Amino acid sequence: MQQVLNWESVKKLQNLPFIEQVKREVNMPGGLRSERDAPDAYLTRTGVIEWTNSQRVENGLDPLQENSVLNASAQKKLEDMFQKQYFAHDAPDGTTPGDIIEIVGYEYITTGENLALGNFADDQELVQAWMDSPGHRENILKDRYQEIGVAVGKGIFDGEEVWIAVQHFGKPLTSCPGVDESLRTQIDQKTTQAESLQQELDTLKQELENSDPQTEEEAKAHNDKVDEYNTKVAQYNALVQEIKTITTDYNSQVNAFNSCANAE
Repeated sequence: MQQVLNWESVKKLQNLPFIEQVKREVNMPGGLRSERDAPDAYLTRTGVIEWTNSQRVENGLDPLQENSVLNASAQKKLEDMFQKQYFAHDAPDGTTPGDIIEIVGYEYITTGENLALGNFADDQELVQAWMDSPGHRENILKDRYQEIGVAVGKGIFDGEEVWIAVQHFGKPLTSCPGVDESLRTQIDQKTTQAESLQQELDTLKQELENSDPQTEEEAKAHNDKVDEYNTKVAQYNALVQEIKTITTDYNSQVNAFNSCANAE
């Protein structure tokens, strides 16, 4: 009879790594209020992004790419604060910046929000005010961020006409290599098949070991069962090798994703 691969080595394959549950990070320093009112205050999305990237480049970092979805989430947050008259990261109903960013369809590994309220003279003064605040500066200079969205607007807040600015930062999920989850499904299915085959082989082997053919008919039946056993052994061994190959590929993809997702 053919040799069956050691089932214990196959069982070890059952402890397959899943994609790690990435701890999605949301960085939210307290909202910044201007210390003075500029009579001709005027802010722009483009200017805020340009001055933000200028600060990053000066500090040896790559500039952030403007992202239209993050622009939309920042705009949604801006409008919500004016409508509900609050100035904070969490809305009165408990909605968080991460919730808003998800609602607009931005899948992230890490994200952050900077807020500012007041009549800053211009985009440069606003960004400099954030840079002078440790928490906001950390957001602007966070190396993990790759994209940015900004919204600025003028409206009535606490009975006064004032500007509010929102920055949303992000490292998108798509920045890391994908994992083909169909491989995981294949591994699970094929492992179940291998377990079933192993049980059949154990039963056949036991029957063959207990067999003591005395007649020509019994000998023929015994040999037929040996052939069946050998056929199943070949199927089983091929299946085990296939599981090992797919598992190696899957593990490589998972490790690449996790390494990227957790990289600083």
